[in-house]
Amino acid sequence: MCNLYRQRSGPQAIIDIAKAMRSTVGNLAPGDVYPDYAAPIVRTAADGMRELALSRWGMPSSSRAIYEAATKRADKLRAKATEFDFQDLLKNEPDSGTTNVRNTASTHWKRWLEPSHRCLVPFTVFSEPGRDDAGKYRPVWFKLAGDDPDPLAFFAGTHLPAWEGVRKIKKGWEQADLFAFLTTDPSEPVKSVHPKAMPVILTKPDDIEAWMTAPWSEASALQRALPDGALATL
Repeated sequence: MCNLYRQRSGPQAIIDIAKAMRSTVGNLAPGDVYPDYAAPIVRTAADGMRELALSRWGMPSSSRAIYEAATKRADKLRAKATEFDFQDLLKNEPDSGTTNVRNTASTHWKRWLEPSHRCLVPFTVFSEPGRDDAGKYRPVWFKLAGDDPDPLAFFAGTHLPAWEGVRKIKKGWEQADLFAFLTTDPSEPVKSVHPKAMPVILTKPDDIEAWMTAPWSEASALQRALPDGALATL
């Protein structure tokens, strides 16, 4: 599961490749992106204009996952003989978000797969969890193969504007724009490091445009890995 990537491209480079018509991000500071942090995406706004905007990484988790988490919290409160209202507990159960979308046949994700909810997530490198010789976790970084040290590409993403709920208990109820990106079966060299999945990466102009505009019956074909060797490790 990809839960860390780096974005080093400037706004104009992203706008040019993604054919965005406006930007609301100002100057972009290059750096690493972690779950629930703000990052740039290219989306179709409510007025139909393609724009570069900031959004928080992590789409809503499934209602089942939230229910199970609230049930566990309720069990702990019962064990302490603490009174509570389960519906209120459920409504305010923290949802830190889901960063990667894999099962696009799920009812939970289907509602956000049409063009109005699709987005492009710019990145220059991404990581997958690896292990060193001592078995200790270390991220392994990947980029597009070639001489460019900071090549710009896009994850195929989905987004949700104006979500309302609780991400962290200490912050309580809030509103936020959210995004995540699709994953698929990995190709090499990612497969040797993380055989379960890799992000869906778009590099060709036609694929980028299809992701943003085509019906899901056509765009679903883009949920595939890049060819073996299209990526390189850092």
